[in-house]
Amino acid sequence: MAKYEQLADALRQSIRAGQLLPGERLPAEDKLAARYRTSVPTLQRALSELVAEGLIDRRHGVGTFVRTPRRRVMRSNDRHQWEKDRAPRSTAERLRTGSTEHDTGLEVTDLAFHAEYRDAKADEDLASVFGVAMGTRLLERIYRTNCRAEDAPFALVHSYLVHDVVAANPELLDAANEPWPGGTQNQLYTIGIELDRIEERITARPPTVEEAEALGLKKGVSVIVLRKICTDIGGRVAEVSDVTLCGDRTELVFTTPLKRW
Repeated sequence: MAKYEQLADALRQSIRAGQLLPGERLPAEDKLAARYRTSVPTLQRALSELVAEGLIDRRHGVGTFVRTPRRRVMRSNDRHQWEKDRAPRSTAERLRTGSTEHDTGLEVTDLAFHAEYRDAKADEDLASVFGVAMGTRLLERIYRTNCRAEDAPFALVHSYLVHDVVAANPELLDAANEPWPGGTQNQLYTIGIELDRIEERITARPPTVEEAEALGLKKGVSVIVLRKICTDIGGRVAEVSDVTLCGDRTELVFTTPLKRW
């Protein structure tokens, strides 16, 4: 094992054993190199290994810190029925919690939410999924939610609705009404749309530069890409969402009941 690998392993074990605590600042590189009787370049190579593993953070001009684990998200497929059950309930009840709180175990006051609405036109992909003509006017909704104690959002969400359908309730066209108590299913409920099924298609890939920056991803961490297609009881697609999730902080849980013999 090379010297830098031995050093990286020693520091790794110190972090895992709790000898170096989350958020703790490591000594300056020259002092740390002297402690381990190695050169600064060898130490820097070891630290680069730990940065790539997500165990430490280097902050330019500030120092090197043990990384504080970010809040994990557990996304299960029961969240959709949970949201549907809440859709007809009172505003007061819907205000108490939402799908992000459901997935993270956090409270409403723990979260910072941002929504942006803009006009979009259905490209070939979205037109095919919605079953509409290319160029059909859509409402694109961009959502970012993060824990107030962290900078990066849990996911990057782009949600699409057919504009002429949701225009039946003008309040659905205004981002100022976000966060909407009860989420999309309650929004659809206000215009008489009940969802029958939700299909989720999941893939993984390396992030784009923009995604890595927005999500605060370390080098080597992939993203999970989830396309959610919501179909109403009449067989019409009511919403399409593209959700980009952090591969190092997202757990997808799917429980499938099986019929008995």
